[in-house]
Amino acid sequence: MAYHATVLRQLLQSVPRLEFERLATKLDGPRRSDALSRWSQFLALVVGHVGQRHSLRDIESALMNDPALRYHLGTRSVSRSALARGNETLNADFFQELFGLLYTRLQSSGSVPGKRFRFKGKLFSLDGSLVDLSMKVFPWADIAPKKAAFKLHLGLDHDGLIPAFAEVSGGLESEMDVADTFAFPRGSVVVFDRGYSRYTWHKQLTERGIFWVTRARQGMVHEVVKTLPVAQDSPVLKDQIIRLTSRKALQAELPEIRRVEYRDPETGKVYVFLTNHRRWAAQTVADIYKSRWEVELFFKWIKQNLKIRSFLGRSLNAVASQIFVALCVYLLVAFQKFVSRSAMGIQAVLRLVQLNLFQRRPLADLLRGRKHDPPDPQMPLRLRAA
Repeated sequence: MAYHATVLRQLLQSVPRLEFERLATKLDGPRRSDALSRWSQFLALVVGHVGQRHSLRDIESALMNDPALRYHLGTRSVSRSALARGNETLNADFFQELFGLLYTRLQSSGSVPGKRFRFKGKLFSLDGSLVDLSMKVFPWADIAPKKAAFKLHLGLDHDGLIPAFAEVSGGLESEMDVADTFAFPRGSVVVFDRGYSRYTWHKQLTERGIFWVTRARQGMVHEVVKTLPVAQDSPVLKDQIIRLTSRKALQAELPEIRRVEYRDPETGKVYVFLTNHRRWAAQTVADIYKSRWEVELFFKWIKQNLKIRSFLGRSLNAVASQIFVALCVYLLVAFQKFVSRSAMGIQAVLRLVQLNLFQRRPLADLLRGRKHDPPDPQMPLRLRAA
């Protein structure tokens, strides 16, 4: 009779433990031997997200009931008080770096689906979204009278529709302040809305060999340098090379850019797009901006399916830790979907993992809908448990 680890254990197998421990040593330094380990904290937060646990007590109960399970997951007993202290005091930067590590590992696996567009570079959608909080519980998140929130900033990789860059900030922090910290690779394409309107940043992207697409702000002051040909009966109304002539644009010394005026065939609404790429078809520019909607759908998905509306701690550090672990969970689930070549959507994969979290069966078979043999009831508990 074949031995199978639990679905939870299989989900965590794509976390590189050696690099995980090196990262913990680098960021946390020496700690007491009886202190809550980073692995135990990570495991507890993963169980909170995937197991839909609503409190520290729920997480504690899930891990306390089966010592053999904890043994094979590589963790000791996790008390709610220790987890609460860890979430408040252990730097959330650890989970942010772990998220970047998992993204890199997923990219190098060769399992991520291919491109929609023909250009060689990666396409990223950039956006930020407010997540509401309770004013009484999170007074540091005050953004308006009787309103509290923090902001999640994301760069979504369109190869596989997975998060590539992420940051958590106060609700009043500008998207531009965070966008400067995202190191998009040379040759990539970044699409963003009109909130990212800093001309100096647009120029920096161009100088770094990064292409961008955005919508023009209303009242934009410019002069036409060159008019490009447009096919008759095309939804493209105008295709122009322009120079921005506002005071800020002139101060930033922004190079000439391209302006595409486009009428949506379905709604009849006219949009004006800007880009620093001159050789794409005008329809491609419009299609790239339309694909930005994927990051909006990602925000909606993660808010509905992972635990980022109720929190296990009250500080920004605790909130950020929970958010970055949620993004790590998304990458772990996406990794299983891609390597198993499952036709299921991410939500369906997550639901199957949730329903079978502590079951002992091959995760790949589960995602492909294959039946499995039940475990041998005579197998020793220690061998069957994890």
